[in-house]
Amino acid sequence: MPHRVLITGAGCVFPTGTRTASILIEDHRILVIDPPSNVRVDETIDAHGLHLLPGVIDDQVHFRDPGLTHKEDLHTGSLACAKGGVTTFLEMPNTKPTTTSVAALHDKLALAATKSVVNYGFYIGATGDNVEELQAASRTPGIKIFIGSSTGNLLVDEQSALERIFAETSLPICAHCEDETTVRANTERLAGGRDVSDHSRIRDHAAAVIATRRAMDLAQRHQHRFHVLHVSTAEECE
Repeated sequence: MPHRVLITGAGCVFPTGTRTASILIEDHRILVIDPPSNVRVDETIDAHGLHLLPGVIDDQVHFRDPGLTHKEDLHTGSLACAKGGVTTFLEMPNTKPTTTSVAALHDKLALAATKSVVNYGFYIGATGDNVEELQAASRTPGIKIFIGSSTGNLLVDEQSALERIFAETSLPICAHCEDETTVRANTERLAGGRDVSDHSRIRDHAAAVIATRRAMDLAQRHQHRFHVLHVSTAEECE
């Protein structure tokens, strides 16, 4: 028999406004809002004076599992999610090994099944030569492209490779957008940029805007669903 939990008297936000409500959950899914008083329940939680919010979906996390678990892993990261009200996370592919093949994607899904305490999904990473893997992938929210270098050596900035990814794949694409030429020129100008305060000077406004414009042009020309990650300038939004 399905397990039912009734949360009573919580402050809830609806399209029409905020009000007190009771929520009936069956096997982890909302079944009824304000059910009748005689409804069957297995557990009741009194939430008077508290707010009840939908679970958050965090679409960009880096849990470094496998390969870099001295930083964090799927278990500790998912515990932090649960503590903060995040019920689903989507994790990036720059782990060790990188998640750039269907086999690596399935390995990570199997690992998460043994370690995560919340719902999860994993992006498959694009490289300059793995379009066939991107085409074959299915159990993933989308393709991650690093149009700008970052942890994991997954840079894809050659125009021909980007054209092929946008033209020949169907999954949603999300991208880290920073122009590599601008980043390298700024790094050289700042003599290596070893101080943390140099970060915003190296990966500056121009680096973000140039790469985002480039990616948006690709998405529009190829009619591809596209998401810009961690937007940092007003101009990118415009």
